[in-house]
Amino acid sequence: MWSHARVPNASGHLLPSFSHVAEVFAANFEDELEIGASFAAVINGELVANIRGGFANRATDQAWEENTLTCIYSSGKAVLSYLIAREVGEGRLDYDTPIAHYWPAFSQNGKETITVAQALSHQAGLCGIPSEMDPAAWLDWNAMTDRIAAMAPLWVPGTANGYHPQTFGYIAGELLRRTTGQSIGKLLSAYEVADDLQVICGLRPDQIARASTMRKPPRAPDLGKLNEFTKIAFLKKWSSAGSTSRESWMAAEIPASNMHADAPSLAMLVHPIANKGRDINGETVLDPKVINAALKERIRGDDLVLPFNLSWSSGLMRNTNRHFGPQEAAFGHAGFGGSCIVVDPENNLTAAYVMSKMSPSLVGDLRAVRLLNALYECL
Repeated sequence: MWSHARVPNASGHLLPSFSHVAEVFAANFEDELEIGASFAAVINGELVANIRGGFANRATDQAWEENTLTCIYSSGKAVLSYLIAREVGEGRLDYDTPIAHYWPAFSQNGKETITVAQALSHQAGLCGIPSEMDPAAWLDWNAMTDRIAAMAPLWVPGTANGYHPQTFGYIAGELLRRTTGQSIGKLLSAYEVADDLQVICGLRPDQIARASTMRKPPRAPDLGKLNEFTKIAFLKKWSSAGSTSRESWMAAEIPASNMHADAPSLAMLVHPIANKGRDINGETVLDPKVINAALKERIRGDDLVLPFNLSWSSGLMRNTNRHFGPQEAAFGHAGFGGSCIVVDPENNLTAAYVMSKMSPSLVGDLRAVRLLNALYECL
């Protein structure tokens, strides 16, 4: 068992060769960057680091424990990408097939040729809802998928990438619902039953009780020079869920922004993408050809919504900006406030960082990058 004098409520374990990761984790606390956090890494199917510490609430009187859940915001898009890859492997989805083949109503208003891969790489032109609506509508799955199906793209699909902060989850989720007959929450619950992986979309009351409370960042994120796409995606009153209680929001399925998880569960769930298709039990669940298709670069360029030049596969960012550690060949996704998931097929490695003290970072949070750099120094 791991403990650290400089990290309150420290617990977990890690291999001795990864002790430097624990020192950097402690440094994040010493530098007053954390309230509570967890970091985990899996290599070749082995959980080599699983450490946590601090507090699960803002009042700092509730210890961060092994079963503490944390909102991972957009890091959940990496989970969605993995679920889609599983369906591609089963032959129920294909990256290069138009979404309308699976979801006929999606063909409205010029969207009939948008492929699954284009939507997952943020090329669909559906970065947000342009017309005013009740912010609580995001909690109504059918209302939102109907609205997205009826939308006209905001730019010519396939010509540019523009980050889809919320709509991504409904598009991916509806594809999965139509091919599996199950919601995102139901699909993830199967992993909870089979492998005790705590990656959850739509919390029950008992799960809400063990979820950390998030301290909001001290300032808004830097969105760069604002344009209409950025405003629609992030800054309209209805750009994200509102006019509802915290409990109602946590209980809803808004898969691109309100999944809850712990770090080891995240790293273990997506591990097959990095581990030649093998999961944590050593079972091959993804064909290498599917992994290659999932990680193939679909577009690269200045994002129309975010202030970054990005390279996208089908749902994961390629690590061209070193937002996910020093390995350029790695992939990842980040969540607003600091969380992240890293997928590195060259080293058969996945890693995840979650926390309760949010920073203004959209991607490349200092704490996460410190930990990932330390992890690679230990390889």
